[in-house]
Amino acid sequence: MAKVRHLLGISGGKDSAALAIFLKDKYPQIDIEYYFCDTGKELKETYEFIENLQVYLGKEIKKLRTAEGWPGAPFDYYLELYGGFLPSKRARWCTKNLKLEPFERFVGDDPVISYIGIRGDEERDGYISKKSNIQSVFPFRKNIWSEDAVGKVLANENIPLLLELYKKNYPAGKLAEAVSKIITRHISPDYPPNRKLKDLISLNVRQFNRVVFDYLKNTGSSFSHIEYFPLVDNDDVLNFEDIINILENSGVGMPGFYQKIELSVNGEKGWYSRSRSGCFFCFFQQKIEWVWLYEQHPQLFKEAMAYEKEGFTWKENESLEQLSKPKRIRQIKEEYLKTQETDPREKSSFLIDILRFAEDEGCSICFT
Repeated sequence: MAKVRHLLGISGGKDSAALAIFLKDKYPQIDIEYYFCDTGKELKETYEFIENLQVYLGKEIKKLRTAEGWPGAPFDYYLELYGGFLPSKRARWCTKNLKLEPFERFVGDDPVISYIGIRGDEERDGYISKKSNIQSVFPFRKNIWSEDAVGKVLANENIPLLLELYKKNYPAGKLAEAVSKIITRHISPDYPPNRKLKDLISLNVRQFNRVVFDYLKNTGSSFSHIEYFPLVDNDDVLNFEDIINILENSGVGMPGFYQKIELSVNGEKGWYSRSRSGCFFCFFQQKIEWVWLYEQHPQLFKEAMAYEKEGFTWKENESLEQLSKPKRIRQIKEEYLKTQETDPREKSSFLIDILRFAEDEGCSICFT
């Protein structure tokens, strides 16, 4: 059998870091390789956090960079290649070239199991590679399998095989009858795949995991190269509070850019912070986060502003030069404070509540 590589991408945010700690502590028998796709344009707080995490893991977090031989940051190489065309929500060449490309080059043709830190309280599946040798799993969720794997397992044409696999893993009795009733019901508009998945998992998640693993072992996927996968017995569901506890209890703590900083305008006070990992000029940033960058990292703000030129700005319909005017900054803060007043979730002064509603993880390879 070919040797299977176990890979975990560190984005610089809280969830992927907590997953690395969780797997190290609970499944030390899994030989995991950690990596970080470095654009050369990350915040210093991100690099500091990765160093702290590396110490705890006792293992190198390999920095992957594209544009080998280019003397500067990889981002600048591609910016020049694209003729100064800045990335945007509609043209995310940065994710493709600076995150996905180095990851898939790092993988090569090796069979890989990729661990992704999407929490149990999130409704998304994340990035799924089109490469057949990469199989994604999600240890924090009740359903650890990717959408594409589940879709194959639950396909109507696989009903006889699924029944056979369940008979192998289930004893006879009333529970077996209940499982059989669910399996033999065809997927249709009235009974979509997510409903069938939920019904099977609600009966016994470990049995479902074993069945999916047995199926994947015979499909030529990465799991066909291993006899046993420890996470088939996983029934943990880790939510936001669990992630915070893992980071705090490990001593690694939270990334520095999450730290809440007080702001005030017109006598009104509130807080602000950055809500995601990723490049300091990420176009997904909210306007208040650009203000945060302007006030907390003025030199980086100037660097971000220097990238802009006529027709190419980070924010649609507004340049950073316009955004950084004192009157405009005041306006952004006023609007932001009003949002805090109207949303009771935003009024909490506790970091755990602040981060619960943050947009975390930036453009890691599990970015949707």
